[in-house]
Amino acid sequence: MDLDSALTRRRMVRSFTTRPLAAEMLDDLLDLARRAPSAGNSQAVAFEVLDRPAATARYWDITLPAAKRASFRWQGLLEAPVLVLVTTRPAAYLARYREPDKASSGRGRSFDQWPIPYWFVDAGAVVQNLLLLATDRGLGACLFGPFDHEPFLRHELGIDPDVRIVATIALGHAATDAHDQPGRSAARPRPSRSTVIRRP
Repeated sequence: MDLDSALTRRRMVRSFTTRPLAAEMLDDLLDLARRAPSAGNSQAVAFEVLDRPAATARYWDITLPAAKRASFRWQGLLEAPVLVLVTTRPAAYLARYREPDKASSGRGRSFDQWPIPYWFVDAGAVVQNLLLLATDRGLGACLFGPFDHEPFLRHELGIDPDVRIVATIALGHAATDAHDQPGRSAARPRPSRSTVIRRP
């Protein structure tokens, strides 16, 4: 599939089959996805991969307790065989910008020196790569945030406290059933090109 097609076909899939993904194929996807720009070539984005039923069940136990699960709109999302947590380590940016070739920028002194937190910008680039790669490979993918569950996930999954969980991406083979309903925001129209492309 060419890039134009992947961009136009990409969508959030919220219903999956339980068919597993081969570990080697998944690792290849993640290796390609991480080939995104990063400030100072800091390369601080990494992945926590939950690709066993016990691991994905644990994730849902933390983020969607049984009492809420029965009324969850997208039951098919819970069937995804893989959950990838995209993480970043902000301190790696300070360390990188203390190195001789970057020290004069002052960005290595503190997080306050970063008006835009590029650790999140760079993680977003990796996320988009992974979503497009999934589309290219004929897989379904759904991006969602950990939000208030981030500290619990870090604790329960043994993730270092200085690591931020930027997003979770469910991956697998899309199911073709009634459970794969679009999100409530899907009907919002895209702004016209003239409103998003400006030439001052």
